[in-house]
Amino acid sequence: MRRFGDSIRIQRDYPYPVSAVWAALTDPEQLAEWLMPNDFRAGVGHRFAFRTRPRPGFDGVVHCEVLTVEAPSLLRYSWRGGPMTEPSIVSWELSATPTGCRVLLRHENLAQNAYSWFVGRTLRLGWADLLRRKLPATVGRRSRAAS
Repeated sequence: MRRFGDSIRIQRDYPYPVSAVWAALTDPEQLAEWLMPNDFRAGVGHRFAFRTRPRPGFDGVVHCEVLTVEAPSLLRYSWRGGPMTEPSIVSWELSATPTGCRVLLRHENLAQNAYSWFVGRTLRLGWADLLRRKLPATVGRRSRAAS
């Protein structure tokens, strides 16, 4: 049985080409603009970290490993930070639409311990805001600069 907080699924459509959104997910500089500073590289097996300001119960570091890269349609990496005892999995699926790009984010394996409800809720709110505001703002800004 699936409980609240086990996984997150968010789908958004953007008026940008798949290649522009893919760049925002895989270029460390663009990724830092909308998500967190990082040492990401799009290579299977690459271990990297996202870094942000520490908070109670969270040292500010999310430890990750690239699991799948199928440019420009699928990116998967593990995600472990704060009270998470096991890595969760973040998946990005991109597909072209008549008006741009559809993005499907899945963040799975969140129900791990007594903190799961809080971690799941925090991540759900964070991802929703990032996909509603920050990711499209970064892609839009970069697309306009390239024109």
